[in-house]
Amino acid sequence: MKFFHLSDLHIGKQLIGRSLKENQDAVLKQIVDYAKEYHPDAVLICGDIYDKTVPSGEAYTMFGNFLDALSEIRPEITVLIIAGNHDSPERLSYAGSFLEKHRIHLSVFPPKSPEEYLKKVVLQDEYGPVNFYLLPFLKPGYVRQLFAENPPDGYENAVRAVLDRETIDEKQRNVILSHQFYTGRGKDPETCESEQAVIMSGGLDRVDASVLSGFDYAALGHIHGSQKVLKDTIRYCGTPYKYSVSEEHHKKSVTVVTLNRKEDAPQLEFLPLSGIQDVRRERGSLAEILERGTEERRHDFVSITLTDDDEPYRVRERLEEVYDHLLELRVDNERTRRILTEQEDMVPVLNPLEAFRQFYKAVRNEELTQEAEKIMEQIVQEAKEEEGL
Repeated sequence: MKFFHLSDLHIGKQLIGRSLKENQDAVLKQIVDYAKEYHPDAVLICGDIYDKTVPSGEAYTMFGNFLDALSEIRPEITVLIIAGNHDSPERLSYAGSFLEKHRIHLSVFPPKSPEEYLKKVVLQDEYGPVNFYLLPFLKPGYVRQLFAENPPDGYENAVRAVLDRETIDEKQRNVILSHQFYTGRGKDPETCESEQAVIMSGGLDRVDASVLSGFDYAALGHIHGSQKVLKDTIRYCGTPYKYSVSEEHHKKSVTVVTLNRKEDAPQLEFLPLSGIQDVRRERGSLAEILERGTEERRHDFVSITLTDDDEPYRVRERLEEVYDHLLELRVDNERTRRILTEQEDMVPVLNPLEAFRQFYKAVRNEELTQEAEKIMEQIVQEAKEEEGL
C-alpha cells in the first residue's frame, strides 16, 4: 500500500501582501505529476486546505482543479481529507456525498454523539486491509456532548478519549490522519513564524504523540516543517510551499509512505517540491545585495536586512529596481542598535493575555486565577483563529 502524505496547503494564502497563486498552482501540479508517475493508492490531505475559514472563489477553484486532476488518474486514487484549524468544516464538507462517489472522503467534525465514530476508510492490497482513521482538528468543546457525564479536560485528554472509543484491530495495519499540535515526551516540534500565531500560549493545545503509538503510521498536519515526532512513523509532512521567511531553509516535499506486511517497518520517500519563486533572506550592505541580484535570484520573495552605517540614497527604490518581489526591508547597523539600546526602558508592547492580566489586577486589585487564565487563553486563541492569524 502506497500513499502520499500532504497537509497545510493553505490555498489562498498571501505572503506579506504578495499573492502566492502561481506558486501554489505550480506545487499542486507537481504533486499531480508525481501521482501520475508513482500511482499511489491514496492521497492523504491532513488539514488546512484553505488559509481562511471563508476562502475566495479563486481558492475554491484551485483546490477543485487539483481534485479533478487527481480523479482523472488511472488506476483511480482514493483521496482522504480532514479539516484543520484554518478550515470551515461546513464549507469544506459541501457536496461530500457526491465526492465520495469519486473516492474522495471528507471528515470535518469529530464524533459528537454516542452513535458516531471516526470516519474509517478501508483499502485493500496483497497483504490485506489497511484501515485509515480520519480525525479532524478538535477542541475539547467539540466532543463535550460525546462525554456528557465525564467531559475530558484539555486537548490531550480529548484526543485520547476519542481514540479510546474506537475498536482498532492491532493485528491489521492502521493509519490515522490528524491535525493537532503533537509533542514528543514534552519536546515541542520545530515551528516557524507562519504557524506560531495559532499555537496556544501556555501549552494548552499540546497533545503527547504517545496517544498515536498504536498506529502503523500517523499522518499529521498543523506544523509547517517536515519532521518526526517521537519516531519516524509519527510525522508532520510540512507545507508544500514556503509560507514565511522563517521557512527559508525548509526542504519542501511530498512524503511517500509504503506499507508492506504488518511486521515490516513503513518505507518513507520524499519527493522534492519547489515553487516558481524561492522565499529567502538577503543581508549585507546595499552594494553587496545589489550585486547579488542576478537574473535567477532577483525574482524571488526576499526579506532584506541592510548593514550600511550610513543611510544610502533612495534605498528602497534602488532595491526594488533589482528585486521585484521585495517583502520587507530592515536595517541592522551600529546606529540602529544604539537606538534600540536607548529604548530598552520604553514600555513594551504586550500580548493580549498579558495586557488582560495587568488590566484585571488594576481593576480588581488581585491576580488572575489559574482557571480564569485558561479561559482567557482559550478566548484569545479563538479570536486569532477567527481573524485567520
